[in-house]
Amino acid sequence: MSEFYTSTDHFVLLPSIYLAVFGCVVMLFEFLLDEADRRKHWLAGISLAGLAFTGWALWMQQGEVNKGIIHSAFHGTLVIDGFSMLFNWIFLATAAIVILISYRYLEIEGEHRAEYYGLVLLAQCGMFFLATGHDLITLFIGIELMALCFYIMVGFLRDVRRSNEAALKYLLLGAFSSGFLAFGFSMLYGVSGSTNLREIASAIASRGVWDPLTFLALATTSVGLFFKVSAAPFHMWAPDAYEGAPTTITAYLSVGSKAASFAILLRIFLEPLASVREMWQPILIFVALASLTIGNLAAISQTNIKRLLAYSGISHAGYMLLGLVAGNETGLKGIGVYLVVYTFMNLGALLVVVAMRRADILGEDVDDVAGLVHRHPVYAVFMLVFLLSLAGIPPTAGFLGKYYIFLALVETGHYYIAVVATLYVAVAIYYYFRIVRSMFVREETEMAPPEASWGLRFALGVTGALTLLIGVFPEPVFRYVGDSLLK
Repeated sequence: MSEFYTSTDHFVLLPSIYLAVFGCVVMLFEFLLDEADRRKHWLAGISLAGLAFTGWALWMQQGEVNKGIIHSAFHGTLVIDGFSMLFNWIFLATAAIVILISYRYLEIEGEHRAEYYGLVLLAQCGMFFLATGHDLITLFIGIELMALCFYIMVGFLRDVRRSNEAALKYLLLGAFSSGFLAFGFSMLYGVSGSTNLREIASAIASRGVWDPLTFLALATTSVGLFFKVSAAPFHMWAPDAYEGAPTTITAYLSVGSKAASFAILLRIFLEPLASVREMWQPILIFVALASLTIGNLAAISQTNIKRLLAYSGISHAGYMLLGLVAGNETGLKGIGVYLVVYTFMNLGALLVVVAMRRADILGEDVDDVAGLVHRHPVYAVFMLVFLLSLAGIPPTAGFLGKYYIFLALVETGHYYIAVVATLYVAVAIYYYFRIVRSMFVREETEMAPPEASWGLRFALGVTGALTLLIGVFPEPVFRYVGDSLLK
């Protein structure tokens, strides 16, 4: 290949190429099908094939990373290292589960169209740029590609008013936050004269801790990033977007988008802004505690499970930010472990909500799962496991995430913050167990038992098994996360 596009560039870009190609192919394939064509399940099959090729490319990249080889492409714009591989595997697992559960759901909604699968793949392409990006322009392109896909997917149910309202609100607030992020990135470029993260880090370190321009860059960039991770007080979009979006997209948005946003947040705070930790640590403490407070207290009064999980997600973002507040090895490992376990337990909880959807029932309300243990005890038990994990009860995986965060806070002397965060666990147990009470204690509602596709059953089994296995045998995950984030 030419010097403009080398073999290394191709190797680094290969997963994104597969995603973009298959995303376009699956959308073009619909032109070959009429409205009532039975072969529409091929759309999901083509998408899964694209993810399989992407997984193969990631496997090859993982082999290079395991050998200690870090590949840099396009003059340092994209970097394949342990950090990017950790997040890329999370994105791949999330997208695969979402596609597996989508076929039956889209049939019920009457919206089985190819652009749905194409948008899922293109959103993941944007996520990959966020994980591998080492340049401000690349990171901004990645986050906007992801966001544009989600704006459309949130409003995918065109005939549903709440879906349209959620998409419009998400779009307007997302554009507002992107403006802040673009301004912040321009300030980072202004103080350094470069868009490369390493060069920005060197320039900021030479300017001192309390440089006014650095502070302005930090403040504006932080607003944009906190919006993307749905941290308070920039969380306003999340409850409406989660409730209005198709439940499968809610699952994708709550896990994939959050993980991708944390990827760029960690890149920015741990590389260009690492030398001004004294400046941004108080900001993170305020945002983290605000997220814990607003997320947990607002969740208490929710009757819609998707809105409840939205506020729950805000509080979980607060816990992960506390790992960055600690800033030691345990804290960084804690963030990585938390993201991995949050992927499976939050996805799993929303899978049960997807299973409850029928032609005449949304299945999203706490009342819709009343007496679920009598109608379908397997779903009730799975939901119990996921809720226990979200609350941080051992021996589930969710306990590990919180444990390492709290341990990091204690190791760095943030005792009062650790106590406050622990108290909010009790609040979380209360509102999660409202759902448990509805499933196991309340009288059975007169509804037909849920009918799940094989894909949903498989995804539910995988997420449930991993939620328990990681909680019982955490060492492999902890070791992989440590090797990925600290080397």
